Amino acid sequence: MTGADGLGPDLKKELDATLHARRELGEDYESALVDSFLEKVDQRIDDAVERRVRRQVAERQLTAARGSRSPDATDSWGERFGFGIVSLVLAIPLSGIGAGTAGLRGLLVAWAGIVGVNLVQAARTTPGLFRGRGRRGGDSGWED
Repeated sequence: MTGADGLGPDLKKELDATLHARRELGEDYESALVDSFLEKVDQRIDDAVERRVRRQVAERQLTAARGSRSPDATDSWGERFGFGIVSLVLAIPLSGIGAGTAGLRGLLVAWAGIVGVNLVQAARTTPGLFRGRGRRGGDSGWED
């Protein structure tokens, strides 16, 4: 645990001891004392980084073992992008068939179907999309 000055109690004691030893031994040993203290600081940093890395690796292994997918997974973006492209490509012949068969009404029905399918896909791949999570004040504008 670190104090308000950013040093842990052990490291603060080491610094005080190093400064006290420097006063007693003089400038001749200053370099050796500073090097010794910096080695201790370096070891403390290495230990902290190692603990963090081990914790992150363990969390990733646990997530992988549970088989859960992260919400920002790239395959989800690729799936949405691919679905959008296929939807636009299929929209051309569907629009032609709808407009050729039933005129403007057929075109509107075809596009309503295309939009509906894309909304369902978006809701499936992006949980919470229609809940208004990003708005302030809790009023999302969507009915729950």
